[in-house]
Amino acid sequence: MKNDSKNLWLDVHSEIPDARVSLGRASSNAFRTDPKMIGFMAARYKFVAKMLDGLSSVMEVGCGDGFGAPVVAQTVKRLICTDIDANTIEDNRNRLAFARNIVFEYFDFRQNHFPAPMDAVYCVDVIEHIYLSEENQFLNNIFASLTKHGIGIVGTPNQTAEQYASENSKKGHVNLKSHSSLRKLMEERFHRVFIFSMNDEVVHTGYFPMAHYLWAIGVSPRGNSA
Repeated sequence: MKNDSKNLWLDVHSEIPDARVSLGRASSNAFRTDPKMIGFMAARYKFVAKMLDGLSSVMEVGCGDGFGAPVVAQTVKRLICTDIDANTIEDNRNRLAFARNIVFEYFDFRQNHFPAPMDAVYCVDVIEHIYLSEENQFLNNIFASLTKHGIGIVGTPNQTAEQYASENSKKGHVNLKSHSSLRKLMEERFHRVFIFSMNDEVVHTGYFPMAHYLWAIGVSPRGNSA
């Protein structure tokens, strides 16, 4: 048959490379138990990618199973992804080897700062897992590698949305922030700070207490001329 939609689709589909990838442990669990979370997670990393588009050297702190790393890697020249879980880092190296401009490294920012200068540093869903007693040293260390006009991005669930969180999330969220406390933390470390709200996949500048998620973008770190 000359105009056969099935044959057309099968022909198009046959030209798609069979280069399948697997999700990591946490992302796989999200896909199985609450698959809409995959959309939320992807949107968060897309926001980071758009904010850092074109930068040469970028670092993610607390990359977890690397779900969002390829999204950011699309827009930057080199991405260093760090985490304190050595086994997950090794798994990421194997699963995500196709992303040639990503390097996965074990690093504990509670102990020290990264030695190489960075144009930007970001962390997504990390600060809420850092105990308050470790917070200052952790933040000082992750931003210590930024260049003079470097960018720092922190994404975290809003304290006001805790009542809707799962029990497992509540267990791990030991340091939630409001928009005002997040701004204060960043203003102590950057000359300019921009706060955004996020609900599901949508980033906006709406009423902060009604946002499920918060973003803080800091520009030009204080006292740093690296």
